[in-house]
Amino acid sequence: MGGTQFRRTYYETVRFPEEVQDEVLARLRRAEGQLRGVQRLIEDGADCKDVVTQLTAAQAALHRAGLRLMASGMRHCLADPQRAEAEGMTPEAMEELFLKLR
Repeated sequence: MGGTQFRRTYYETVRFPEEVQDEVLARLRRAEGQLRGVQRLIEDGADCKDVVTQLTAAQAALHRAGLRLMASGMRHCLADPQRAEAEGMTPEAMEELFLKLR
């Protein structure tokens, strides 16, 4: 590539293991179904408590999916911390990502 070197970053090199992908996709599909359920409840004029309960379940599924992805990323970083940091995933960057999940 001419005179410049291309440096791959952490975000370009990390791939989630198949079992993590499968688990996260299942959680996301569950959350998607729950969100459709929330939409139906609202369209049908359901009770506020039922809507909020279903919405809370969808939020929890999304949160658990995010935590699972973070756990997998942390394992990757712990396996080779120098490489992770060289690719841009410093402890501070990992903390910033983790805190976005709140």
